[in-house]
Amino acid sequence: MAKSMTRPVSWLSLAGAVAAVWGASAGAASAAQPTPWAMWFQEPASPIMDMINRFGTGITIAMVAIVILVLALLIYVMVRFNAKANPTPSKTSHNTMIEVVWTVAPILILIAIAVPSFSLLFAQQDPGRVIKDYDPAKVLTVKATGLQWYWNYEYPDNGGVAFDSTMLTDDQRTDPANQPRLLAVDNEMIVPVGTVVRMQVIGQDVIHSFTVPAFGFKIDAVPGRLNETWFLAEREGVYYGQCSELCGINHAFMPIAIRVVKPEQFKAWVETAKTDLPGAYKSLMASIKTDGPKVAEAESNVDVAVR
Repeated sequence: MAKSMTRPVSWLSLAGAVAAVWGASAGAASAAQPTPWAMWFQEPASPIMDMINRFGTGITIAMVAIVILVLALLIYVMVRFNAKANPTPSKTSHNTMIEVVWTVAPILILIAIAVPSFSLLFAQQDPGRVIKDYDPAKVLTVKATGLQWYWNYEYPDNGGVAFDSTMLTDDQRTDPANQPRLLAVDNEMIVPVGTVVRMQVIGQDVIHSFTVPAFGFKIDAVPGRLNETWFLAEREGVYYGQCSELCGINHAFMPIAIRVVKPEQFKAWVETAKTDLPGAYKSLMASIKTDGPKVAEAESNVDVAVR
């Protein structure tokens, strides 16, 4: 399986590592689907989302530090130079040192933010920047087409397997505990754990947006334009997303469900799906139930280095 190699993300990585450790304690459940009253990103399930999480945390810490510094300076000025403490104010119109500091400091801060930001942007387009020994020949391609108001998935590398994925209504949810309302679908997108997946996204009627927070990607589905991104799922489970571009009256009912399974389970599923899609899902779910609860906690052989 592929191994990821997260490149340096400057000092922001060190700050973000604090949140990474805290987030890991949240458990696997928060990674698979949204958590009520959650106040931060979902637990990362891909190398890119891990980088986004740490970068975002680092930026937040930097902003908090700047706010505290500015607030402290304001309080100091109000106390030190008020009319009572300073009845005879000085008339200062120029200070070279202060002007240099307040010009250079923001420039350095912006550079410190820009360097890891561009590194992250490039990594989102090039798996070779993140995955050790990346082999394009082993990439799985999945094409997602947005329609009003459902998704169509196609596996061009696997015999052209294609199917629609539509949200389950309340009366169609036979297992509410494992079929979240407004997120569960009839046919999930299936991918193997630890494999680079190339997502090709396009719209057929209006603009949609294919977004899965746990994998760290949001890509527009534009009619007549094929957009592309990639992800590598590090853990098995079901990960949910939604259309993130207003696309009509039923925009809110266009969820995305990606089930990550073992490579051998994916291989068996895709072979059966070529001729019998319902049977493929039935066999896959039976295989998952046979594996028991360990499936949801299983991890791929992905080595993510925090640097």
